[in-house]
Amino acid sequence: MSTAQLPTILFLHGFAESREVWTDFTRPFPAGYRLLTPNLLGHGTNRAAVPDFSMEAQARYVVNYLDQKGCPGPVLVVGHSMGGYVALALAERYPDRVAGLALINSTAHADTDEKRQNREKNIGFVERHGLEKFMDSFVRPLFAPANRDRLPEAQALLEDIGKATPDATIAGALRAMAARPDRTAVLRTTLFPVLLVAGKHDVAVPLADSIAQAALAPTSAGLFLEGSGHQAYLEQPEATRRAVLALAEAVFKM
Repeated sequence: MSTAQLPTILFLHGFAESREVWTDFTRPFPAGYRLLTPNLLGHGTNRAAVPDFSMEAQARYVVNYLDQKGCPGPVLVVGHSMGGYVALALAERYPDRVAGLALINSTAHADTDEKRQNREKNIGFVERHGLEKFMDSFVRPLFAPANRDRLPEAQALLEDIGKATPDATIAGALRAMAARPDRTAVLRTTLFPVLLVAGKHDVAVPLADSIAQAALAPTSAGLFLEGSGHQAYLEQPEATRRAVLALAEAVFKM
């Protein structure tokens, strides 16, 4: 079987991240899967001019990326945080390209008014104080308190990637996340399996929201992690990996 014929898992990173965040997480995956880890628009090495950072534009980019990779069939989409928002837009606009959906520390709900205001405050902070200072204060709280001193290398990875992200991407992505619509209907009407991975100490996506959303999809599973914040794939990688592989086995009947 050629690489293009293998069952494919597509990993979509979060805000101010890049495909590098998946390197350690995906390394133990079985060779029977094709793993794709694109840089979303404006992130990592994907530095072409970006007129539109919306989740819909990101989903169109992902479809074009899959086409370029010779992957016309449905794939299992794993999205972390903003990557989950893109995955939901992809499932809404291009349902025939999605075989299953794993949302890691993500949500189908739109931003609250308070969250939208906080995103604008973050943009203003970057404009006044610079991206380096912003990332120095942004990353650490994303981890559960018990993991903040335990996982310095993971935090340094995110800080370094974030500091290398263009200011235009930071502002564009924050405003695009604030503008995204509620997509809980995608979960209610989906014909493919859904996995929600959530952390008890997630300061960005409340655990209660994830638990409620896990009940929306006709076929769903939930992994609710006591010892994790907003970065489950870094804080609890083994458990998160097992859950994603179980979903892949169910999706692809491995």
